[in-house]
Amino acid sequence: MLQVQNVSKVYRLYHQPIHRLLEPFSKKYAPKQFWALRDVSFGVERGEVFGVVGPNGSGKSTLLQIVSGILEPTRGRVITKGRIAALLELGAGFNPEFSGRENVFLNGEILGISRAEMQRVFPNIERFAEIGSFIDRPVKEYSSGMYVRLAFSTAIHVDPEILIVDEALAVGDAIFANRCIKKFEDLKARGITVMFVSHDMGLVKRLCDRAALMLDGRIAALGAPSEVVNRYHGVVLERQAGENDVPESARDDSNAKLSNGASHRHGDGASKITEVEIVNSDGEKTRSLQPGDPMTIRVTARAERDLDDPVVGVLIRNRLGIDVFGTNTRIEGIEIGSVAAGENFEVEFTFDCLLTRQDYTLTVATQHRAGYSQDWLDDVVAFSVVDQRDVAGLASFKTKVNWRRIPAARV
Repeated sequence: MLQVQNVSKVYRLYHQPIHRLLEPFSKKYAPKQFWALRDVSFGVERGEVFGVVGPNGSGKSTLLQIVSGILEPTRGRVITKGRIAALLELGAGFNPEFSGRENVFLNGEILGISRAEMQRVFPNIERFAEIGSFIDRPVKEYSSGMYVRLAFSTAIHVDPEILIVDEALAVGDAIFANRCIKKFEDLKARGITVMFVSHDMGLVKRLCDRAALMLDGRIAALGAPSEVVNRYHGVVLERQAGENDVPESARDDSNAKLSNGASHRHGDGASKITEVEIVNSDGEKTRSLQPGDPMTIRVTARAERDLDDPVVGVLIRNRLGIDVFGTNTRIEGIEIGSVAAGENFEVEFTFDCLLTRQDYTLTVATQHRAGYSQDWLDDVVAFSVVDQRDVAGLASFKTKVNWRRIPAARV
């Protein structure tokens, strides 16, 4: 169990180091205050996987360091029950002059684990890390991937009640990342609390029970991973719009549940999506398809002001909120051209539905050529794919199978 109660962290920033000494003698040497965190509160239950997302500089790493006990909060407190194992920024926790083996045992001593217990679990740590003979080499000779494999393996095998991970898995290869994901799922099944920061939104949606969006040291959103990730994407696109000098007064920051069913809507309002339909091969509206069926996504929008070649895009997500397929008119080489204010325009995307049996949502958007949004609607339409076959994964390919018998070779 983990409770973060009104936690704030402030740093005193001096213009020059000497000003620390001169501050008592003159107010002109007083430092500026930078609030890395402001009144952050949330709770994480036993066995829950809790994700933290947000842009760089939003306070994510500071929060995890405070939860791990590395930093003291300026205000507030953190309540934890159980042993904490933390895997924070690359380079933290291991002595670069010590070998991997020595660092593993040192880490165990820091956590209060007996040497006998560490000797018992060490073969499992070594097997999971898969760094071979480098286990007895100084870690300063390790690649970033080798370092993270050993650090993560150590953290998960010291029997923690709470595991804290800060974006460390980003440097691992695909095989190691998949093994870590399976390990997270195993830890969750064993009732171990996991809190981690990641810029991989698909991973957050797949693993987390809940998530928090950090902005400027505060929690801007807290709840279901898919909704928090959608809000994060909206923030990123709005900031991109700001960099392209879109007037602040033109932006739509409404996060309310929309009457058309979208979970989140954002954009500068240069155009508005008025209708989204899924149409089958007979031209009929539908919310149910079979693998291989032709499907058409029809998006209708209205220009609120004169537009120069707007882009229309679609994105299909599965029930976990993971992106399955997305495209837009720019990717497909289609130019809509100039659209006058008040004029409607319609775009159809047609392709075969090569999806497996499950539920999906459709996200649609109109955008400027530079990439920032005019109107973006997350998960505006839900639809299902039905199939008698029970195939694995997300894609349902048309498959042809050939086979033959091979006679045994005569001796």
